[in-house]
Amino acid sequence: MPSEQFDCIIVGAGALGSFHAYHALKRGLRVLLLEKDEKPMEATVRNFGQAVPSGMSSGKWQQFGRRSLEIYKDIQSKFDISVRQNGTVYLASNRVEQTLIEELAAINEKQGYASQLLDKEVCLEKYPGLRASYCVGGLFFPDEVTIEPDRLIYAVLAYLKEQPGLVYKPQQLVRSVVSKGDYNEVETADGNLHRGAKVIICSGRDFQALYPSVFYNSDIEVSKLQMMRTTPMEGYVLPGSVLGGLSIRRYESFHECPSYKKLDAGVIDERFRKWGVHVLFKQAVDGSMIIGDSHEYADARVAGELGFDNKPMVNDIILEEAQRMFNMPHWNIAKQWNGYYAQRKGHDIFNEEVEPNTWIVTAIGGKGMTGSAGYAEKNVERIFG
Repeated sequence: MPSEQFDCIIVGAGALGSFHAYHALKRGLRVLLLEKDEKPMEATVRNFGQAVPSGMSSGKWQQFGRRSLEIYKDIQSKFDISVRQNGTVYLASNRVEQTLIEELAAINEKQGYASQLLDKEVCLEKYPGLRASYCVGGLFFPDEVTIEPDRLIYAVLAYLKEQPGLVYKPQQLVRSVVSKGDYNEVETADGNLHRGAKVIICSGRDFQALYPSVFYNSDIEVSKLQMMRTTPMEGYVLPGSVLGGLSIRRYESFHECPSYKKLDAGVIDERFRKWGVHVLFKQAVDGSMIIGDSHEYADARVAGELGFDNKPMVNDIILEEAQRMFNMPHWNIAKQWNGYYAQRKGHDIFNEEVEPNTWIVTAIGGKGMTGSAGYAEKNVERIFG
């Protein structure tokens, strides 16, 4: 027999799903949150662990990112979700990159987003081990945060479970979603039926299983990333997120700078381009250093071709550039892993009503940790009016 009726049933408890639940609860709605696994296990917990609106274009996505920062900090003030406001810095390695960070600082000023230009001496003092031979200057964003991806979503879920109106059910694989006119009926693999006025599917794998023809005919592709974590570095502190010149060349926000077209692509090692490498650092709370990353792409229908292996050659390329940037106490790698996220080739996110009052919201790309909380707020407002 069907269970009680909910205002909203959300499928997938990763960042997008959990923050859709968060905003629905804030509207006083009764929410059922279903997760196919024992706990979220995919892109939300396999990423680098930073929220950097500074890397997004200055339009809607930076606004979503900035709103996400406010949401993260508000929850953190009430419940520890591992958010640390320690800022982001982009380090320029030559004069052209320096010009780009100066132009981005001017754009930020017009947008009302706080940033500070740092000269070479300040960078060397603020970021221990930074090589003088690498750094020309930096651009610092004081409002940005780092998070622990293996802790954040579980803490957010613990916080949500304390809020009135939420029923959270893990290990609930969704078998079908059927429109019944006034409500939608969600059946799980254990045979239980759940009624919801609205259904929001925020899991790519559930999307693939429930609506395979829509999934395989979409323009979704999957990106595979390689990241590493060192053993703890006792007595060494590297504050915030640190990104180098390759990130300046890659991130969308810099594409808006007048001098971006003047970048000489020929000065970039072809290996960086082939494997989508840009080097960034973040120190975890235990003192270990997370270093990344790379990007390989495949259409969603053949995403299995990306494999689950870590290519030692790609890690070597990342470490080679990392060591050109910093002289750290050691480079002892304790762990390496792959992250995967879905994105669309021709759009910024997949958000479609596949049947009456059932939406699929996924393929947010590399914007998940930065943009999900803010985007979900706007989307819940749109869906519920």
